[in-house]
Amino acid sequence: MREFTSEQLDDLAFGAAVLGTGGGGNPYVGTLLARQAIEEHGPITVVDPEEVPDDALVVPAAMMGAPTIMVEKLPAGNEIVVAFKALEEYLGRPITHTVSAEAGGLNSVTPFTLAAQLDLPVVDADLMGRAFPELQMCLPSLSGVSATPMAMADEKGNSVVISTISNRWTERIARSVTIDMGCSSMIALYAMTGAQLKQMSVPRTLLLAEDIGRVAHKTAAEHGDVVAAVQERIGGFRLFQGKIVDIARRTDAGFAKAEAKLEGTGESAGSTLVLEVQNEHLVARLDGEIAASVPDLIIMLDSESGEPITTEEMRYGFRVTVIAAPCDPRWRTPEGLELVGPRYFGYDIDYVPIEKRRAAKQRRAARSRGR
Repeated sequence: MREFTSEQLDDLAFGAAVLGTGGGGNPYVGTLLARQAIEEHGPITVVDPEEVPDDALVVPAAMMGAPTIMVEKLPAGNEIVVAFKALEEYLGRPITHTVSAEAGGLNSVTPFTLAAQLDLPVVDADLMGRAFPELQMCLPSLSGVSATPMAMADEKGNSVVISTISNRWTERIARSVTIDMGCSSMIALYAMTGAQLKQMSVPRTLLLAEDIGRVAHKTAAEHGDVVAAVQERIGGFRLFQGKIVDIARRTDAGFAKAEAKLEGTGESAGSTLVLEVQNEHLVARLDGEIAASVPDLIIMLDSESGEPITTEEMRYGFRVTVIAAPCDPRWRTPEGLELVGPRYFGYDIDYVPIEKRRAAKQRRAARSRGR
């Protein structure tokens, strides 16, 4: 158990944006909301998953919708409280803890906005270990835990509670409601006991995100290589260094979709990288070949500052470094890949862990040098 204050938000937001693989909502917006709530209501208690009683009622808090919309349609600040109160009334018992639905941008800090206003402890965990674009893409789905009843609220004061026959139906219906709410909403879902949370979450991702932020900010203050420091901290692999030369964007069915083309500079000169996006980076193609894919993390950082760049922030001319990092091992199981693997998103490719892709590339390079 530890106290969390507004001074820690910058480190947390930085690290969460790294883990969010370009998605999870704009971290700046989320930080502003959380800082205002903490400064108004006081510090928050963060607890380790092992400290949560088995009979606790834990409910994740999150934003749903296209991240590009959230930048323009700012939340009022109380939507998540309205959603939680609606779900609590439906369940007929008090919610005792909240937790991040995903490790990413705004959604890592959304529980802090709620916790400050309702005086709830935040559990140091999340349900993905990164960010994914759809509601059913959470570890509880692999164990048959229902995402519903689920509550949703918008900035106009509307709220709904839905119940569905499967978590994929939750995604479809909630996405339709979110579009009617203006392509973004605040949500409360996956109500779990403390015992379930311990089995179906990625523990201590808040600590990890804070540590990534601390390492990055310390390195920047010492005029060091922030990209290298972040890469080392997350156990990542450098895929590419270059300049964004083209971006094609669209908002489709409540998702921010895009394809970004990068031309190589420095050690990547002469090569081209294409990133395909659905809220998060899904696939990286280097000179036409797959360099990394979901469920592994594909992360874009500013080459000079090391700042993570979310998918809605990508712009022509940005000079960036793209790195990839391993996902939680549960996503690499057959059940996990069925839910979040490249074929789910329509790519006719087999998932290969980033470590194996890199090892194969190094073997090919060694053979080429041997000739």
